Amino acid sequence: MNDATPLVDLEGVRAQVDALLTAHLDALEPELARMGSGTGPLIEALRLMLSGGKRLRAAFCYWSWRAHGGDRSGDGATAALRVGAALELFQAAALFHDDVMDDSDTRRGLPAAHRSFAHTHRTARWSGDDRRYGESAAILLGDLALIASEREFAAAMTGIDPVLALRARAVFDRMRTEVTVGQYLDLQAQVLPWGTDPVGDEQRAREVIRAKTARYSVEHPILMGAALAGADDAALLAASAFGLPLGEAFQLRDDLLGVFGDPATTGKPAGDDLREGKRTVLVARAMAAAGRAGELPVMERLRTELGDPQLDEDACLALAEVIRSTGAVDEVEQLIDLLLDEAERAWSAAALVDPGRDMLLRLGRAAVQRQA
Repeated sequence: MNDATPLVDLEGVRAQVDALLTAHLDALEPELARMGSGTGPLIEALRLMLSGGKRLRAAFCYWSWRAHGGDRSGDGATAALRVGAALELFQAAALFHDDVMDDSDTRRGLPAAHRSFAHTHRTARWSGDDRRYGESAAILLGDLALIASEREFAAAMTGIDPVLALRARAVFDRMRTEVTVGQYLDLQAQVLPWGTDPVGDEQRAREVIRAKTARYSVEHPILMGAALAGADDAALLAASAFGLPLGEAFQLRDDLLGVFGDPATTGKPAGDDLREGKRTVLVARAMAAAGRAGELPVMERLRTELGDPQLDEDACLALAEVIRSTGAVDEVEQLIDLLLDEAERAWSAAALVDPGRDMLLRLGRAAVQRQA
């Protein structure tokens, strides 16, 4: 199966998390309105961002809670689902900020928030720089989503055993720190010289993957669900052993889709990652393969064209085929398979219970084999 949608719907996870997010924003709207009459666009932008997404992070948290003994008829189910909602709010914050940092035009097929706010500024003929206004608004939206995430997580811990709450909080806090540092490492990687040290290039790319995406997308949601279910240190280590490689494989798939995915399916223009010059494992492998083969023109083309914002669609398609011709796509697919195998071995050795045990594996495979 390569579609996680029906899996996320099981036991009503998506519907319940969506209801929690709606309730959070419904409560936030009048709170913001009391602060000023111009706050409406903030809530609208938050609703729009949160209306999309696969809810995979929330599902990993919930099904890990079930796999570690959580009873869906007990009070703990609400806490697990509310932590899932907090994770979705945190992801919204990361996306608002990420789109500004990447200068992205779209998000899920719609104008990115900073573009939308800049358009409003231009259309209204307000004073000042429309681009700066849009970026500033999106940064504040990201901050607002971060605050909302913190509030939702705190609400989730109400009435929970203090020991369990403390362990879940430790994971939540570590996740937020690692994502922020991962964003910085990504920013730094984009400006460092590359192409002369393929091993170093890939090492930096995988550091970014682990810190920025793999842990907060898969490992940390799994750990939070486990902590809420009362998992001990050994069980948490076992959860990390399958959560981290699964998360890394998830991001490697995302990198492939960023270059070769169908825009109609991904909701992202073809070639955006190439125009942004993202220093991924894919491009590091392409450069390394070209170097081993002595294909200097290919190496030079990769150096000069990756990161060119003026690349049109045809140029992006041609550059993607250059990358494919090096064999890098096959290498990354093999790496994804190796990481998935590692995750499945660790999963099989972990002390988990069904139905959560089976669902974690199914969710993991669907996340890694997805087409969007």
